[in-house]
Amino acid sequence: MSNKINNLFANSKDKKFLSLYFCAGCPTLEGTADVILTMQRRGIAMIEVGIPFSDPLADGPVIQSAATQALKNGMNLKTLFAQLREIKDKVEIPLVLMGYLNPILHYGIEEFCKSCVESGVSGAIIPDLPFKDYQEIVKPIADKYDLRIIMLITPETSEERIRFIDDNTDGFVYMVSSAAITGAQKSFDDAKQEYFRRINAMNLRNPRMIGFGISNKQTLEAAQSNAAGAIIGSKFVTLLNESKNADEALDKLFAALKS
Repeated sequence: MSNKINNLFANSKDKKFLSLYFCAGCPTLEGTADVILTMQRRGIAMIEVGIPFSDPLADGPVIQSAATQALKNGMNLKTLFAQLREIKDKVEIPLVLMGYLNPILHYGIEEFCKSCVESGVSGAIIPDLPFKDYQEIVKPIADKYDLRIIMLITPETSEERIRFIDDNTDGFVYMVSSAAITGAQKSFDDAKQEYFRRINAMNLRNPRMIGFGISNKQTLEAAQSNAAGAIIGSKFVTLLNESKNADEALDKLFAALKS
């Protein structure tokens, strides 16, 4: 069976995708499956499921707070995989786990990749995974399980490094809109637009998704016109925490993205 991430981008050249992030186990421990199935029903193209961790370096206050709540609720990798296995047959869109290296190493890299496949996960984003370790240790195992490890690039990433990532990964490249932590922004300034254009001109082999700071029509359109789509995290996490209901949170998100 081919990887769902590759299928998503291969089958729809002109579509502009919307991918959403939420933290597993927040607002409630048992709600993860419902959030995923609701997002799928509402037309979200791909879902990033956050693995809560006590020291999330790249995350802003909204996602840090969600992770803290999820850990208090008792969420961990073992529980998450069990919940995902239960809905595996209902999920048709790609699921990507996003989490830090520490809990994954603790779980075991081989065991993690195997559990991903058994629970219908197509890829993983590990922001603090050094590229050398990815190539030497993680990639051979992930390849064996047909799991895509997604790498992040920022405005500070050199062209040489971006080409290296593009040549040595598969699925998509995660373009972080700024070198700052996650969080909603009103608009993308000239420097960010220039960064988007610069990466566009590189004609990378992999499709790109732009994340960090997308929360309204302006930032969404800027991201979608410069990449295969946009990833929204903090804005959706905030709405989900406020309403405690995925449908309601999505209603509010879609309304915000039109204004």
